[in-house]
Amino acid sequence: MNYLGHLYLAEDNSASLVGNLLGDFVKGSISAALPDEIRYGIALHRKVDVFTDSHEIVRASMRRITPARRRFAGIMVDMFYDHFLAQNWQRFSDISLQGFSENVYRALLEHHALLPDRLKRMLPYIIEENWLVSYKEIASIDRALNRLSKRFRRENTLLNSAEELAANYKQLEGDFYKFFPDLIQFAETQRSAR
Repeated sequence: MNYLGHLYLAEDNSASLVGNLLGDFVKGSISAALPDEIRYGIALHRKVDVFTDSHEIVRASMRRITPARRRFAGIMVDMFYDHFLAQNWQRFSDISLQGFSENVYRALLEHHALLPDRLKRMLPYIIEENWLVSYKEIASIDRALNRLSKRFRRENTLLNSAEELAANYKQLEGDFYKFFPDLIQFAETQRSAR
């Protein structure tokens, strides 16, 4: 899962939202200086990544990506699954995707001082372009993957890779619907074991 999926799996408080997003920005050991809820969110993010990457349905989705792009299939599938979550948000949440996104943006602004510099630089664009809601559109997924492509120093096949989503839409959507309940259950188990 990408940003939206991790945020969806967070506990219902601003620190948990921030922590679950920071998992993509904080590498290595988790600073003891961070509040407990943020630290726990980062740890949950990492557990969710391991669970996702090892899940057979996710691996099946990755095999749907053409061989020339398969090295980056994990990144693509994470983004594609966020698209399906955004498209079908009302199936999984009582709050609207717009309302949820506004809560996330408020939480990030509230904890701005704790954010890594890269996220601080990105945050105005995330809010202005309403990234979380924009994931509903394939064109937005394509823009996100194209931006990511430019961040890699080595050659990669992410440019225009949302065409893989369009070419395998129904199969990937089916994979998402089979996988996501397993992921929700996994996250709930992790949270209840705290």
